[in-house]
Amino acid sequence: MSQPSSIYDLSYTDIHGNPVPLSSVAGKPLLIVNTASKCGFTPQYEGLQKLHEEFKDAGLVVLGFPCDQFAHQEPGTASEIGEFCQMNYGVTFPLAEKTDVNGSQTNPIFQFLKSHASGLLGSTIKWNFTKFLVASDGVTVKRYAPSTTPESLRQDIESALSK
Repeated sequence: MSQPSSIYDLSYTDIHGNPVPLSSVAGKPLLIVNTASKCGFTPQYEGLQKLHEEFKDAGLVVLGFPCDQFAHQEPGTASEIGEFCQMNYGVTFPLAEKTDVNGSQTNPIFQFLKSHASGLLGSTIKWNFTKFLVASDGVTVKRYAPSTTPESLRQDIESALSK
């Protein structure tokens, strides 16, 4: 399969099992995060929700991709994950179905992200809550470590929204 020219050429399946083409948000910056419900970084859901609320009307799309590849920290079913995120953090931004971010079953979205923004371990994602900010061109990607708080992305998000 050839590399897509833009992230907007890809799609994902949401937590309810529905296909979602990223072409539906073409031209908008995306903040994509691999998430987990039982991780030390799980409270970052709160900061991600705040960014979603603050910037959604300006065009930012926050997307959470639950992942169980790191120390089995996302063991739940889709409905359990969705309920956990809503009840504990008031999450209203879109969540995907449980997703692989490394290995032979890597979600194509994460293949794209990793090929456009390598990290400390090259193209491997090392832990939950690795964040990717995709510019509105659908090609330019900035990567952030799991320890980077959502709040600290505000300036980069504002910059991405002004382009």
